[in-house]
Amino acid sequence: MEKFIKQVQIRWADLDPNFHLRHSVYYDWGAFCRIEFLNDFGLTTAVMQASHFGPIIFREECVFKKEIRQGDAITIDLTLLKAKRNFSRWSIQHLIMKHESAIAAILTVDGAWINTIERKLTVPPTVAEQVFSTMPANESFQWLD
Repeated sequence: MEKFIKQVQIRWADLDPNFHLRHSVYYDWGAFCRIEFLNDFGLTTAVMQASHFGPIIFREECVFKKEIRQGDAITIDLTLLKAKRNFSRWSIQHLIMKHESAIAAILTVDGAWINTIERKLTVPPTVAEQVFSTMPANESFQWLD
């Protein structure tokens, strides 16, 4: 797959008292992009619920590069940065772009899958492996041991 890019809208409520994007909105956009990817490729919340598994986040970090203000045209993408071969653990990186040319932020998420009945980490079902295998790989992608 080439790229997975979503356009996002800046709402008035997304701004802080300095009239630029509130820090927590970057994380919301990351979650939006990841869920849109999963939904687009058939790994919906209904599928996860029926199979009793779901994603969990261990770490989420955002490096802020350029200020985002009302009226800026913003896109967010996702690439697979690291993964175990069975996709039981993974890292996803998002580039948040301003006006298609400037990196406004780099968001990195480390996650895994949880069995929602046992409340324990799990290897995902085949459908999750299939969807994650279609995710665009980051240029520095690496398999985890």
